[in-house]
Amino acid sequence: MSKSPGRPLPLPAAAVPAGAPSWSGDHPRRWLDALPPRWVPSPSRTGHLMTASAAAAGVTGLLALPAGWRPWAAALLALHALWLCARPEIVPVSAPVLAALLVVLRPGKLWPAAVLLLAPVWAVAVLRLVARRRQRERARDAAGGVTASPPDADRPLPRGRFLIVCGGVLLALGLGAVAVLPAHGPDTGEAARALPALAWLVAGQGLTALVSGLLGRRRAAALRAAAAPVLRVLVREGADGDTEVFAADDTAGVRPLFRVAVTEVQDGAPDDEVDEEELEEFLERVDREGPGPLREAVLYGVPCDGAEILLVTAAEKADAPPVPERSSGPVRPLSEASVRRLTAVDKRRQARQTAYAELRRSAGEAVLGEADGAAPAGIRQWRAGLLHRLCALVLVLWGSGLFWSETGGWRHALGALAGFVGALCLPHWLAWRITADSEGLWFNGLRGTRHIPWDQIRTVACTGTELKVDSRRASFTPWSATAPRWPWLERRFGLLHPHERTASEITALWRDPSLRPSVPADAGRRGRPLWPLALVLAAGWTAALLFLS
Repeated sequence: MSKSPGRPLPLPAAAVPAGAPSWSGDHPRRWLDALPPRWVPSPSRTGHLMTASAAAAGVTGLLALPAGWRPWAAALLALHALWLCARPEIVPVSAPVLAALLVVLRPGKLWPAAVLLLAPVWAVAVLRLVARRRQRERARDAAGGVTASPPDADRPLPRGRFLIVCGGVLLALGLGAVAVLPAHGPDTGEAARALPALAWLVAGQGLTALVSGLLGRRRAAALRAAAAPVLRVLVREGADGDTEVFAADDTAGVRPLFRVAVTEVQDGAPDDEVDEEELEEFLERVDREGPGPLREAVLYGVPCDGAEILLVTAAEKADAPPVPERSSGPVRPLSEASVRRLTAVDKRRQARQTAYAELRRSAGEAVLGEADGAAPAGIRQWRAGLLHRLCALVLVLWGSGLFWSETGGWRHALGALAGFVGALCLPHWLAWRITADSEGLWFNGLRGTRHIPWDQIRTVACTGTELKVDSRRASFTPWSATAPRWPWLERRFGLLHPHERTASEITALWRDPSLRPSVPADAGRRGRPLWPLALVLAAGWTAALLFLS
């Protein structure tokens, strides 16, 4: 991982429970040694869970269609790929039950192979659960029996509510579809097998979310029910927003022990007003590229795979009080292989940021050189160019290819959906426009024009492929435009990406009032609504559907 310069931000002594030991020395290494073998699936990122969900959907389709399995069996076997990754607590019970059902009911081809496959799936889940117990034991040893009451013990506990509600809704929808499809679904063909399998899969996904919410809520409540073990650690906010936890003596931030999603503990007063300075600080953290600074922290709870914890961390802002943060997701330990992957990603990110920074500096120098000594100009405008229109054309051709690959009713359904999405998105891509006048920036949009006064601009940036402009007003939705780019090509041939030039020119006007236009733009030049273009695109697509059907 990239090293954090300087010393970790200190935590006030008053925020550290008496006698709280540092998680350092041999204790973190013993905790890492308790992790399961590297071949045991253990997600360290949200993307791993998405991959497991996609794999479950793919396996369901293969079993339900080519193999001819019964829908419930296809979905239940496929869900074990997701449960093994996200909810290993389910597998020790579900795998033997499913194996028995497969032997008795024989729901499709190759069921003996599926029974044999469930044995290692069960073993891997048990290995992961046994490793959790070892991690808990070694974390308790590191705490040395020192405990303290979590600072949010008397506050409402929101953990798990969202997952419980969403999981319950998905479970009900899936089971409802299972009950309705036999009477009202297609009688023959692939759809007769695919749709029930999909319904069972949705019900299984809902069950997974429901169990995750209930387990997370139960573990979070247990953490606050009594005094919890405490450890002094170091933390930092990762590049993707999750918090990385380090040993207390890893002041260079070399080896994170685990990652966990956290949310700041709020006082919960419903009538409190949002502090503008806090909002600004939060937005800056969201826009930040790369990890945040290392901070001292106190960890409440017993960290292990799937655990719930609470952190009291030093604030990033000087003289600010410590920040209590409760876990909003499970603890995810990082194996050596995961750390190597994160290190490689971090190096690529740093190289990309360095390249973009150099391009941004060159663009800024070019714009300032052009504006040096110049008098305030008239109305300035920036608009979509050839690159944006080529991207829109490629998107249309790609979507059309997907559409024409379908037959029957699916073609018309997908065509209508593609036309609706295209009518909403393509006008902005084809005809976006930014106008600068004496009053600020004007942006055209689908429904009308939006405005940011000069003194209300919060950020103007070109981050990678995205040009973004945002306001200090919370009610203003950030404006953005996207176009592909290749930094090595720009450096090799001295090209200047249009987003870099636009961002540099707007920034120059924002920072230096003497360069701004001296007159206001009339209504026509501020930008017209894009909904007429959306109607034209929708009408053209509809005509193509009718003509080519």
